[in-house]
Amino acid sequence: MTSRAGEVVDATPELIRQRLSAGEFFWLDLDGVDGSADLLRDGFGFHPLAVEDSEHFGQRPKIEDYDGFTYFVVFGADAESGAPVEVHLFYSDKHIVTVHHGPCGPLDEVGARLGRHRTDELSPPQIGVLYLVVDQLVDSFFPVLSRFDDRIDEVEDDILKLPTDAQLAELFDMKRTLVALRKVVTPQRDMFATLLSGTVALEGMTTEDERYFRDLYDHLIRVSDLVDSYRDLLSGAMDTHLSTVSNRLNVVMKQLAIIATVFLPLSFLTGFFGQNFSLLVNHTLNHPWAFWAFGIGLEIAAVIALLVLFRRRGWMGGPSA
Repeated sequence: MTSRAGEVVDATPELIRQRLSAGEFFWLDLDGVDGSADLLRDGFGFHPLAVEDSEHFGQRPKIEDYDGFTYFVVFGADAESGAPVEVHLFYSDKHIVTVHHGPCGPLDEVGARLGRHRTDELSPPQIGVLYLVVDQLVDSFFPVLSRFDDRIDEVEDDILKLPTDAQLAELFDMKRTLVALRKVVTPQRDMFATLLSGTVALEGMTTEDERYFRDLYDHLIRVSDLVDSYRDLLSGAMDTHLSTVSNRLNVVMKQLAIIATVFLPLSFLTGFFGQNFSLLVNHTLNHPWAFWAFGIGLEIAAVIALLVLFRRRGWMGGPSA
């Protein structure tokens, strides 16, 4: 729990009720709402539907306006895996409550930023905390997408050297991650467009505060464009992989076809002279020079003739006829 002065303390039900009774602003960060649902409903006065939503993750980004508070579902990205990080947020003029599951790196960064920037210097403090939370979540997409950019270039270079099944599997994994990011980035961008259009009014927001949220909206547009661009790059990398594999297969098939074609006349010659007819055995092949002329010479001549033909056709890297 963080106070107006930026002091971070471990929250207990008794301390939360004391702060609520005192009427002073604070930010409460919850790892899940197990055991806290009654406190959110009765202590904070949040609507039961909003509290129920905070208990069920896997939702899309949204803003819902209730009497006395506004309910947000916003997303960031995990720094390690790149997977979306879902955060539910209750905003009012007296307190902000965030709910997430497991460690949340972006919110930890917000705590560090609050230590450097006191919330009483923001106008008003609840808007400042809301901005810092959403800003940190949105900015968490950029390092993840930057790693995507670098990794896509590396995989493309590796594919041109030697395509492997592992590279194709990695490309599919990256594409699934980008699809998951796109599912949350695009609705979140539209959500803040709705907020800036005035459809949803945040209590305490001034014209100066709107400039900061327009900057958030601009960041979301950039993130959305980057996600779409990297999806196209991944599709291109997958096409490159498949094309490279196909080209290598064609080279192998050409080599096998050349080998088979070379052995075709050899099989014919050995089969022809292997026939046990008296005309061949008693008349044609009864001289010592017949072995060298017909047994060896014709086969060598056939191989040389085929190699010359292949080279003229450009099948062996030579000029095509």
